[in-house]
Amino acid sequence: MDETIPILIYPDPALRARTRAVTAADRETLQGVLPRMFAAMYAAPGIGLAAPQVGLPLRFCIVDLAPNDERQPLTLINPEILAASQDVMTREEGCLSLPNQYADVTRPDGIRVRFQDPEGRVRTLDMEGLLATCVQHEIDHLNGVLFIDHLSALKRNMLVRRLAKEQRQARQA
Repeated sequence: MDETIPILIYPDPALRARTRAVTAADRETLQGVLPRMFAAMYAAPGIGLAAPQVGLPLRFCIVDLAPNDERQPLTLINPEILAASQDVMTREEGCLSLPNQYADVTRPDGIRVRFQDPEGRVRTLDMEGLLATCVQHEIDHLNGVLFIDHLSALKRNMLVRRLAKEQRQARQA
């Protein structure tokens, strides 16, 4: 198994930074970090991870919704949402950078995304359901937005306080 890379925990400022586009000069960095990111995401366990969550200010993310034995890794480099459905869906979301914190978030239920794959090919995919939610969540990360930013101030503050308390308790243990 590949060595994992540490996942940053809120309120690390890197989680709020906007990312820059991945260029040809970043290909080597990507090739080195992608296996470590997938290893960290699977170990967490999670279904998505964006570059800022591992301290990289680059515009790419990874997702895999398949069960353990049927991995279907998807790498989205420089993703952009071209279209979003009028239909919305509310789903419970969590985040590897806000461990054990969950809340309902409403997002478009379907999206069309254009991105580059690791080989540099431009692809366009229509996504719906959980995959669409996951990709929107990860693209938010690339813009310095966290799922808690979609919540009311009251709910957001409750989650942030609970996370801080859990982090303090973990350090004392």
